[in-house]
Amino acid sequence: MPPLSASGIDRRLFLSSVLGAAATAGLSGCAGSSAATTGAGGSTSAPLAAKVPLGTSLKISSYQGVQQLQLKLAGLSDLPFKVSSWANIGAGPDVINAFRSASLDVANNAGIPPIQAHYQGFDAKIVAINVTRKPNYLFATKPGSDIRTVQDFKGRKLAFSQGQAQGVVLLRALKQAGLKYDDVQLVPLTSNQFLTALQAGQVDIAPLANQQSPAYLKQYGARGARTIPTDVVDLLNLLWAPVSVLADRAKAAAVAAYIPRWAKGQVWAYEHPDDWNEEFYVKTQNLTLAQAESITELANKPLFPPSWDEAVKWEQETADLLADGGFVKGFKVDSLFDRRFEGLAAKAVTAEYRR
Repeated sequence: MPPLSASGIDRRLFLSSVLGAAATAGLSGCAGSSAATTGAGGSTSAPLAAKVPLGTSLKISSYQGVQQLQLKLAGLSDLPFKVSSWANIGAGPDVINAFRSASLDVANNAGIPPIQAHYQGFDAKIVAINVTRKPNYLFATKPGSDIRTVQDFKGRKLAFSQGQAQGVVLLRALKQAGLKYDDVQLVPLTSNQFLTALQAGQVDIAPLANQQSPAYLKQYGARGARTIPTDVVDLLNLLWAPVSVLADRAKAAAVAAYIPRWAKGQVWAYEHPDDWNEEFYVKTQNLTLAQAESITELANKPLFPPSWDEAVKWEQETADLLADGGFVKGFKVDSLFDRRFEGLAAKAVTAEYRR
């Protein structure tokens, strides 16, 4: 590993291993295009079309088939546009690269990938928001570890993905525990490498999604692996799209038509946990019913705010946190939100899911 900087991490290694070579080549420190970037038949400041034009298609991310399955089970598959591909892409860096190559039009991510895309000089905007109030992630130790609290992270090797939600959860947990970046060793990895790194003892701690922890503990709990829950939340679960897509009047209308179905699909899964456990976790993820139930017990109630003000504030705090660590340059995050779509998800659900 290259020599570590004062904050315990080599920045060049982050840019090459986490963001990817293609993204590094485009790194500029901030997005260069204006909010009114023009595209095919429109701009991101033009009103949304009331109807999706015939022949419109979108390429939509559906990591592990979640979005497709939710729409199918909830009876929401009658989309007024064609889905030319459902891409099994979830990690933020992978989504950004797919956006760059025009192989993806809309993606579901947390709040940090849009910040990372901006830092790389790629224009994309947030179009829908689901607020999460309970933690989606917890920290897992390597087998045989004596770590039991976040304060015990001091001096340890921590798996850190700069461009993904897990990275921000880790930074927020360190801040909450009063630990500075210099107090730990941040090991640059992407989230799909975390489990392997834990198993091999390459890192002492890695943030895992709630649904990953049962299988990990089943395999390594007897060897001393444990999980460390915190109250740190990753507030934003969002849809976002490249400005080139949103400036296309037909595609923007299709995105607007997809958002209500995206919201309703999540509500359906939340209201039908038994069906979702069986159809998704048991049938597609090969988990036992007991494991599935332990995951859904921790599930966040989907909440679609009519106003995005809280989300903008949270995103600004996240960007500032990354800037404080030297991972990105500071900027005002307002430019990341396409307010034309504000409230579309909230209007699609009943009052108990609007806040």
